[in-house]
Amino acid sequence: MNWQDEVSKRKESLFQDLYGLLRIPSVKDGQTSEPGAPMGKEIGRALDYMLELAERDGFRKANLEGYVGYAELGDSESDDYVAVLGHLDVVAATGDWTSPPYEPTMREGKLFARGAMDDKGPTLAAYYGMKMIKELGLSLQHNVRFIFGTDEESGSRCMARYRETEKLPLAGFTPDADFPIVHAEKGQINTRIVLGKRTSDPSVAVRTVAAQGTAASWRLLSFFGGGTANMVPESARAVLTAVETERLSEMAAAYSLYCESRGRKGAARIVAEQLVLSMEGKAAHGMEPELGINAALELVHFLVAHSFQEEAERFLRCVDQYLFEDYAGEALGIAFADEISGALTINSGILQFEPAGESFFHINLRYPVTDEASRILEAIAERVGKYGFVIEPPLLKKGHHVAKDHPMIGILQRVYQEMTGLAPVLLSTGGGTYAYHIGNGVAFGPLFPGKTSLAHQADEYIEVDDLLLSAAMYARAIYELANAEFHEQK
Repeated sequence: MNWQDEVSKRKESLFQDLYGLLRIPSVKDGQTSEPGAPMGKEIGRALDYMLELAERDGFRKANLEGYVGYAELGDSESDDYVAVLGHLDVVAATGDWTSPPYEPTMREGKLFARGAMDDKGPTLAAYYGMKMIKELGLSLQHNVRFIFGTDEESGSRCMARYRETEKLPLAGFTPDADFPIVHAEKGQINTRIVLGKRTSDPSVAVRTVAAQGTAASWRLLSFFGGGTANMVPESARAVLTAVETERLSEMAAAYSLYCESRGRKGAARIVAEQLVLSMEGKAAHGMEPELGINAALELVHFLVAHSFQEEAERFLRCVDQYLFEDYAGEALGIAFADEISGALTINSGILQFEPAGESFFHINLRYPVTDEASRILEAIAERVGKYGFVIEPPLLKKGHHVAKDHPMIGILQRVYQEMTGLAPVLLSTGGGTYAYHIGNGVAFGPLFPGKTSLAHQADEYIEVDDLLLSAAMYARAIYELANAEFHEQK
């Protein structure tokens, strides 16, 4: 079977259907949530669109109260099936776009639109893979179910509902990450670490008034950095004042020298006897904090060299000691790595200090699949507790891992290697996909090695040739998985 030839025959139809889906601005919207469309009107419209395609193409279909839908192929009387999972929701189209984000546009062999890469383009490519199998009349040992999710970008409530009512598949993949195969997803810990009014540990070397023999020279009035927990902060701002206001200019000059020495872009302004310091960094995804520049931690590192009131001292010294230029958790005593999923990473995406309000820093932590969240939290609590911080009840997500000897892994490796000529190495990620929710699930594409992704960014695109090759690989993968022998998932 020449799968690529079969895709070429359907290219015009594939893009016509994809354009229709991309024109729907399916961003989650609680204000338009209603029965049958719990994620909002536009996501509900996107789900209806895909289920209408499924009906047109002769698949069995189901709609689980608007949370999730599916199209099913095959005539097996067993309730076992293999699955493909795509999501129809997208993030908001912020930033400056060259062409309208919800009007698909071709330029230089690329299709530009919000969702072109994440995840509508790959979803339609995989859907057409299943559609080709049906049109070619190929026999299948197992049924195939294409699951259309609606809430991948903000909590995956769709898959939680699916698991409540549906049997899990024997195996499956989602076209929502990288090629070759992502078979491991790190566990995640998300929580705020909040500053109490005083520290109960006298061993902490905080420069108090008694220790200095004089009042603190500076007072921190506020500090804000970041705004999204799973992103590296690209901006931060601090407001401070001095006992001797003539020293404001001296501090502003010192800040300029600090920024110059570290190659950072910062600014200092004196306003009504207050000094306002701002810092610019570089945004990056929280699973790869080393790729960004954390503006908040850069600003803290400058401030910690000066003396402030006791509460501010504890905030600055704790943050600087345990987070500055430490993406692996070495200072917190939590560093760990394994061969399956690599090293632990930690990102602080939101930092706030308000003397009359809450002072905290948020951590977004990704840990290897063989590690334990309890070990990590205990170590963090011990260290930050010395400065009077407490950990709020965290949101936890366990790691996910499909063993390399699972039959599905071998099938996908063979498909990838034979159709691309590239080595089918196994990958891990600090991010999360629908694969996590189905047990024996992996991510399979759509991003090829060495290619750039603008998912979640302005001018998001997918390369046309890559989309077509993906569709061919998805068709072959679905066919081979649907005829493989699996042990039933318990």
